[in-house]
Amino acid sequence: MSHLMNTYNRIPVSFARGEGVWLWDESGKRYLDALAGIAVNTLGHGHSGLVRAITEQSRRLIHTSNLYRIAEQERLAEKLADISGMDSAFFCNSGCEANEAAIKLARLYGHGKGVDNPAIVVMDRAFHGRTLATLSATGNRKVQAGFEPLVTGFVRVPFNDIESVRQVAARDRSVVAVLVEPIQGEGGINVSEMEYLRGLREICDRNGWFLMLDEVQCGIGRTGKWFGYQQAGIRPDVVLLAKGLASGLPIGACLASGPAAKVFQPGTHGSTFGGNPLVCAAALATLAAIEEDGLMKNAERIGGILLAGLREALGSSPGVAQVRGQGLMIGVELDRPCGELVNRALAEGLLINVTMDKVIRLLPPLVINEAEARQVLAILVPLVRAFLAQAPSSAAVRA
Repeated sequence: MSHLMNTYNRIPVSFARGEGVWLWDESGKRYLDALAGIAVNTLGHGHSGLVRAITEQSRRLIHTSNLYRIAEQERLAEKLADISGMDSAFFCNSGCEANEAAIKLARLYGHGKGVDNPAIVVMDRAFHGRTLATLSATGNRKVQAGFEPLVTGFVRVPFNDIESVRQVAARDRSVVAVLVEPIQGEGGINVSEMEYLRGLREICDRNGWFLMLDEVQCGIGRTGKWFGYQQAGIRPDVVLLAKGLASGLPIGACLASGPAAKVFQPGTHGSTFGGNPLVCAAALATLAAIEEDGLMKNAERIGGILLAGLREALGSSPGVAQVRGQGLMIGVELDRPCGELVNRALAEGLLINVTMDKVIRLLPPLVINEAEARQVLAILVPLVRAFLAQAPSSAAVRA
């Protein structure tokens, strides 16, 4: 009998070791990891530079707390400012904590402007975390159900619909910020249009709002640039990071620029574990490897191979609604629930994920090479075709 709380429908496999994009289970079977711990294992498994950095730092010092200066944290903040164009960083332990920091920052900013009940514009199908505030900002009733009353102060609009944000700006004087994912990961790999992001920047500038971008899943090189917003040539006021920042060690970050960087003061926010020497050393090693190994260009190139291969093989197939993505963040949307494909792929030695019931999600490590990407295609395409041939569509079931 397991003593773990029953919060996951766990897949019946336990991994014993990993190397690169490969994992081995306890019986010795090998799997191609096209999920990377849900966009976490940026450098794959067992990366020598990462292992060395963690090992050496653990020997020197693991944790002191933010009551004191932390040299590794200061170096990481400097590096993140350099690659992002932001001014300062707050470190925490996870993506939802980074988003919580942004929500608090926006509310404190609003109160400083004399807004009694500051509100934040958020999007349909968004996912920002499972704490009560981030759950309330999330645009998925399935994950919110049962946790009411939700936190107020969020104005929800359709994703990729700039006109709806303009309408909010025209009628709601309580809004102080927009919170949006450049690519919605949990929401089904929905990619922001570049003009949409530029339009949000313009609206925020005109109204004195903060533009806050949740890059927890799409940041740190996964789209082919350090950050998704760089694809649109804009700079936000706040950027939220986690997942791939330390290649598996728990770290989150709230980056801010301009007036947003000056909102928090001593005592307004904090974290006991956030940004300790060990996780910051892992993050610095991750960022160094991305640069030294050309992993952003690799993400763009290999992601292009995967997208082209999936579109060519499946794009016109009955039952496939769309193949979409950017870099190594790819979704294949079907017209019917396809969760069973996860176990079918597992049996064939491939790790994938299904989100929003109908979207096959691929988030491989940034170190994946062309031969491995073609192995993903060789396994996944026949599985999808076979599934579509035998599984009725949602429309057919309703009929």
